[in-house]
Amino acid sequence: MAKYEKIADGLRERIRSGEWLPGEKLPSETPELTAHYKASLPTIRQALAVLAAEGVVDKVHGRGNYVREPRKLVVRTNERHQWEKDRARQPEEERRKTGATEHDTGLTISDLVFDARFRDIEANKDLAGLFGVPVGTQLLERSYRTRYREEDTPFNVSRSYLVRDVAKANPDLLNPAMEPWPGGTQHQLFTIGIELSRIEERVTARPPTAEEAEDLSIRAGVSVLLLRKICYDTEGRVVEVSDVTMPGDRTEMVFTTSLNRW
Repeated sequence: MAKYEKIADGLRERIRSGEWLPGEKLPSETPELTAHYKASLPTIRQALAVLAAEGVVDKVHGRGNYVREPRKLVVRTNERHQWEKDRARQPEEERRKTGATEHDTGLTISDLVFDARFRDIEANKDLAGLFGVPVGTQLLERSYRTRYREEDTPFNVSRSYLVRDVAKANPDLLNPAMEPWPGGTQHQLFTIGIELSRIEERVTARPPTAEEAEDLSIRAGVSVLLLRKICYDTEGRVVEVSDVTMPGDRTEMVFTTSLNRW
């Protein structure tokens, strides 16, 4: 292990132990840190750069290095889908109490700021193949960005796709002003007579694009998680597809698999 990596480990552990709290300034690079770790200034700066890339510290030009305020963690489990289905047929008053984002973050509706934007697009080869429709079929693309009121960036960027001719059976589904929708997508589909039987999720990771890094405030060295969610109805047809881009430094994916007993 290189010396700067050992120093980064030491600083990280001191931060985790509470020696420096979120928002507090770290000792100056010189002379404090160079003397404490018996290292050169470039080595100290390499160590701090590692922590900055991890989102542990923020370097403020001309002021020094500060322990970064942690962003609200999103814990996304595969059990959320049954939870949402159980709520889909509940009265509106009950559905309005909470939603999937609150479920994943532990926040309340009043803690959140919602942004929803809808547009019509033509199905490309990828989406047309999933929905089983001709290329060029009109789809409704719904883009969502939800953030914690005390933060500037969203938890993720989500794009949901519905076949427009199917969705228009309930005109409210075409109106972004109706968001956030009490009960989420499963209740929306319920209003047009669709029940989901299974949801397939595929997760990959890659470095963020420049746009994604800006939208999600992603630091250098942090990957994005790409989740494609495919929803099937009780007849095996794909009725909704979502592509969700999530920052790897604030997202925890939890998969629970129940096993049948022997």
